[in-house]
Amino acid sequence: MFKPNTKKAKLNLKKLYGQINNIDKMIEKERACEEIVQQINAAIGMLKKTKEYIFEDHLDSCLADKLDLKKGDERIKFIKNLIQNFKITTN
Repeated sequence: MFKPNTKKAKLNLKKLYGQINNIDKMIEKERACEEIVQQINAAIGMLKKTKEYIFEDHLDSCLADKLDLKKGDERIKFIKNLIQNFKITTN
């Protein structure tokens, strides 16, 4: 099934690889802590956005089918798994 946010998620991951490498180089060069933390926060933000893309695709492709299930146990198991794996935090 086509997932519309897959390209966005993969692009973010490519950017993240570069960002993580840049953070590593900044640490090696002993750049200012504030600069390093700023880049770490940017990477965390991008990773959270990537998670949102994946979550949106999951809701669109999997959730609709699973919530139509008549069997209560399988539906409850799916919902618990959803909450555990896609826990959204404000931190």
